[in-house]
Amino acid sequence: MSFGDPNNPYGQQPPPQGPYGQQPQAPQGPYGQQPPAPPQGQPGYGYPQQAPQQQPYGYPQQQVPQQQAYGYPQQAAAPYGQPGMPGMGMPTGYASWGARLCAMLIDGLIVGLVPGILYAIGIGMITSSASEINSCAYDDYNCRAEAASAGPPTIAFLLVGIAALAAMAGGIFMLIQEGNKGQTIGKKAMSIRVVREDTGQPLGFGMALVRRLAHFLDSIACYVGWLWPLWDDKAQTFADKAVGSVVVKTQ
Repeated sequence: MSFGDPNNPYGQQPPPQGPYGQQPQAPQGPYGQQPPAPPQGQPGYGYPQQAPQQQPYGYPQQQVPQQQAYGYPQQAAAPYGQPGMPGMGMPTGYASWGARLCAMLIDGLIVGLVPGILYAIGIGMITSSASEINSCAYDDYNCRAEAASAGPPTIAFLLVGIAALAAMAGGIFMLIQEGNKGQTIGKKAMSIRVVREDTGQPLGFGMALVRRLAHFLDSIACYVGWLWPLWDDKAQTFADKAVGSVVVKTQ
């Protein structure tokens, strides 16, 4: 039996072919030697294919078309004054001047009604006592002395003090509600709220207090600042412009 010349490739026998559809086997090396590793990058022919790796963050995923890829810009939210998504609690525009006026009147009634009644009663008692002194004749010193010694009843001053404390407590309560939630009772009734123009978040108690104090800017020029929302693009008063706030609708 003759063997082919090892230096002549034409004398070498081709490796046996496997069954149809089977991948050809790479030639085996000596016993104990591992088959050569495929080159880096594309796997070699006949080697098992690797499962596709997950794309790193920052690249769009191929099989999830309904979700936006991580790292890509999200859709910007509608700015204040523009219509928001229905049912999402987004503001639908700037509040009208009439709605703001109604909210202010409601808050004024809630905060000032009871203190106003108490104050009126107390002042009425004090005024009545002064009238008794004035009713005496100019030269009737005895009458004047008796009226002055009696003086206004203590309850009158007590009522005035209670009225002042009640009004102060009501004002602080409204500031807390407006700062933390953007809505007082009146604003909630009118479906409007006060928010920061840049973030859309409530002002906080400190900035709500500054805004309340800044309303003097609306009053010093013949109260023009209170009417400014009627023609302003963002419906802002001078106080709103000073602190960067806007009043928007909630529905």
